[in-house]
Amino acid sequence: MDFEIIGRIREIEVIAVGNRILDVARLRKRYGRGRWRKLKGIATVRLIDGTIHTAEIHWYEAHGVGQFEYKIIPPLID
Repeated sequence: MDFEIIGRIREIEVIAVGNRILDVARLRKRYGRGRWRKLKGIATVRLIDGTIHTAEIHWYEAHGVGQFEYKIIPPLID
């Protein structure tokens, strides 16, 4: 991750669940079985250069497995 999430992620929405996720086979192989979901939300982030921005974040999570592979979706909001 080339950024750090500062504070809470807000306005969380589910984008896809289970087999609707294109990478679900890879996620299951790498992290284990579970009810995988792809989510998005808004968060304040600190980039690697030290600047702070508000950005849309996407990630995967599964109950009992955890949250993985956070990504910033450009452009930054602020």
